[in-house]
Amino acid sequence: MTQASNIESTFVVINPKLQAECVAVTDTLFSELDQRYDHFKGHMLVSSYSFEDDWATWEVHPNGDEFVCLLSGDVELLLRGSDGERRLRLNTPGSFVVVPRNTWHTARVKSPAQMIFVTPGEGTENRESLP
Repeated sequence: MTQASNIESTFVVINPKLQAECVAVTDTLFSELDQRYDHFKGHMLVSSYSFEDDWATWEVHPNGDEFVCLLSGDVELLLRGSDGERRLRLNTPGSFVVVPRNTWHTARVKSPAQMIFVTPGEGTENRESLP
């Protein structure tokens, strides 16, 4: 059954057959996703987060590109890949970036922001700092 939902309380999992399933946002969501979807192999997660502070970690997605779109606020994304480091400013609602596979990234929040993500979750890594 199709119904209206809110991206802040319900994320969407897209499976390898491109079928979408709504999942409630809980404190244990990410461990549940790994268990329910075989470590998220071939799946994508559509999610939204609000940020007031800089991200505390860097992350990388080895199994696909990530779509990141600004809904409100002002954020500078730092991307570090094999071609060096880039800084991209998202400060207009609707502005977005595609973070290439295997590119470490983090964000510096210039003003409180809300963003939407389409993330290939399998193999995602997080680190406090990069080597």
